[in-house]
Amino acid sequence: MIETLISSKTRVKMLLKFFLNARATAYLRNLEEEFGESTNAIRLELNRLEEAQMLTSESVGKKRIFKVNTRHPLFGDLHNIVLKYVGLDQIIEHVIRRLGSLEKVYLIGHFARGLDSEIIDLVFVGHIDKTYLSELVEKAEGMIHRRIRYIAFTPEDFSDDKIAENGMHPLLLWSSDKG
Repeated sequence: MIETLISSKTRVKMLLKFFLNARATAYLRNLEEEFGESTNAIRLELNRLEEAQMLTSESVGKKRIFKVNTRHPLFGDLHNIVLKYVGLDQIIEHVIRRLGSLEKVYLIGHFARGLDSEIIDLVFVGHIDKTYLSELVEKAEGMIHRRIRYIAFTPEDFSDDKIAENGMHPLLLWSSDKG
């Protein structure tokens, strides 16, 4: 879908990297490893996005670290487009909002690091009917054409530190506090 609008595969990867997780930071060589693309293609896209003020950068030692400019007028729109591209908007609408006694949902895995994948990894926290969750996930997978892998915790068994210390790079996707 997004590839028909944006012909540069590198730019699509950049949008995922920075606009899915607004806390993401990266430098040229790091992106070269993650994307498996040439530094020239990546440098060109970084410069274009920085020129458009969608990304900002700062020098740290010999590295130039890039991050998204959340104050850019199009940030919210681009963030929503990326959520739709991945299918997270459908997961929120057709799974999360229907589960009832849910407190938090975290995105982990490749997408939390801003990398495309066929699998969406989620952590659900709440008092959840796992059979119903499984049914909802199966329906959502058909809509978004991606696999959804998940783990469910009760609030008593969960701590933010638990997923962070397992190297899961958690990104809070939804919270009952935010709705």
